[in-house]
Amino acid sequence: MLFYDYYRVGQEIEMYKDFENVKVMTHPLIKHKISLLRDKNTGTNEFRKLVEEIAMLEAFEAFRDLPLKDIEVETPIEKCMSPMIDGKKLAIVPILRAGLGMVNGITALVPTAKVGHVGLYRDPETHEPHEYYCKLPDPIDQRMIAVLDPMLATGGSATAAVDFIKKSGGKQIKFLCIIAAPEGIEKLAKAHPDIEIYIGNVDRCLNENAYICPGLGDAGDRIFGTK
Repeated sequence: MLFYDYYRVGQEIEMYKDFENVKVMTHPLIKHKISLLRDKNTGTNEFRKLVEEIAMLEAFEAFRDLPLKDIEVETPIEKCMSPMIDGKKLAIVPILRAGLGMVNGITALVPTAKVGHVGLYRDPETHEPHEYYCKLPDPIDQRMIAVLDPMLATGGSATAAVDFIKKSGGKQIKFLCIIAAPEGIEKLAKAHPDIEIYIGNVDRCLNENAYICPGLGDAGDRIFGTK
């Protein structure tokens, strides 16, 4: 798989193939933690913590362009102007249920972020997404929005979630996932070329059941210990 570099000082990402809005993480800590996630012997508690840690590392890069404004701060020595995040608070929108596993890692970085939810389930035969819930922070059109899902497989759920958010007024949208298949990347990137997509690792392909290979199994089951 060919990549070409995306250069910026201090940045640990590469751009994926022909999609300028798709950014693949290269930081060794992310790669190491994803390898631990893949291990079938990694237990629920450790798996959950790893998902949170990877989400935090990805968010550190994804939120690099949060707007700032200077405010006056009085230090123990003197008053000075110092930058703080400007505008409406960040909106974090996990895709239920697996996306919930990434929330704590990001709120550890941005504790004031608002959290919405998009509920989707995938038809086991057609693999098409179906919405059953959508609740977003208001006003959504004035916020940077981070959509979360550990896995980007077919791209159907991610594409549908972004569709719902845009219909509700969302404009500045980023999508964060841990593992992605080329099929899902292409679908989401083509459907929404205006959003930024951050990926921990690009895996080989989907199998006949639309599971990512080599993948890490069902992320939701492994996060919540339901299987």
